[in-house]
Amino acid sequence: MATANRPLSPHLQIYRPQISTVLSILHRATGIALAAGTLLLVYWLAAAAAGPEAFGAAQSLVGSFLGRLCLFGWSFALFFHLANGVRHLAWDAGWGFELPVMAKTGWTAVIAAGVLTLVAWIAGYLMMGA
Repeated sequence: MATANRPLSPHLQIYRPQISTVLSILHRATGIALAAGTLLLVYWLAAAAAGPEAFGAAQSLVGSFLGRLCLFGWSFALFFHLANGVRHLAWDAGWGFELPVMAKTGWTAVIAAGVLTLVAWIAGYLMMGA
């Protein structure tokens, strides 16, 4: 039986967000985004297999501003999930739990994801000759 005067457990409105908290939530969100983006990729591949008309419709969707914005976000999600996954592997090996190291590796994952996303999109743009 709980008493009425018992304090509530602190939650997100009480604690100031820390980098480890934000990156943990972002890691989960990028995992969900990767699953959703993969459905778009499957749609695009199925349309390619279905014929020129279906592929044209899929290509116009993916090639639109909104489609490219989603692809850019999916690219960032992919690279962040990869970089943060490497960080988690280091944790599994017992390295990087000290707060300064955790903060540095967290920011490294975010910066690496941004840089890799930009490099991939610039390389793709240059390869397309546009």
